[in-house]
Amino acid sequence: MTMPATMPTIMNADLALQRAIYAHLAGDAALDALVAGRIYDSVPGEAAFPYVTLGDALVTAFDTGDTCGAEHRLALNVWSRAGGRSEAKAILGALHAALHDAPLMPEGHSLINLRFAEAETRREPDGTTWRGVIRFRAVTEPI
Repeated sequence: MTMPATMPTIMNADLALQRAIYAHLAGDAALDALVAGRIYDSVPGEAAFPYVTLGDALVTAFDTGDTCGAEHRLALNVWSRAGGRSEAKAILGALHAALHDAPLMPEGHSLINLRFAEAETRREPDGTTWRGVIRFRAVTEPI
């Protein structure tokens, strides 16, 4: 099977955007005040609450006549056991403030835009954990 010519560029853009988002969030003081640096791609065993995890990501070709761009739909998850959804919503707010229209610089790519799409909160089946999900849409082009 032959891969489309844009596939390596798209996957490189996806990883570069993930790294830029992680670095940006790790340096955000407002978010740090809420989660004390607990931002994970893979959650360590017995992680303290609350924390943020990198969630689902979908990347598709967003080519124009002369560029091999990528459209990214990505999610971040908030995990809280504070007894209600208030803590999760506060962290979602900090994530929104940190990322909506953020001037990120993914390595080897230009970020055309990064925009908030939607957010939700819900109680997990264990009855004590609240999960918030915030989704963003981004478009990147190779430099």
